[in-house]
Amino acid sequence: MLLKLVDSRQNMTTVNPDSEWLSPGRRAGQPLRSSTLLEHLRNDLGLPAQATKSATLRQLVLQAPAPVVADALGFSAKHLTRVWGEAGGSWTTYSTRETGRDSTR
Repeated sequence: MLLKLVDSRQNMTTVNPDSEWLSPGRRAGQPLRSSTLLEHLRNDLGLPAQATKSATLRQLVLQAPAPVVADALGFSAKHLTRVWGEAGGSWTTYSTRETGRDSTR
């Protein structure tokens, strides 16, 4: 799907002929607005965007500390810490993962 998107990018012949954005917007040098991209994913490609976003966040906070992910993506650390807990994160696995120790010993 990603390669198909690259080959069929919109707004490439008008104000953004040299854009390096994967999803160029209608304004020169600007990316597509997130709401427009969400609409495209949902309506044109049939992707369940909200479910995909939620699943992606759960996976990210299991792989990296929630405050780091929150800062990088602009979410609140409190919210992503809650998501981490809901995704099955626990302090015992978190601390052993960080130190590289095996929690089964």
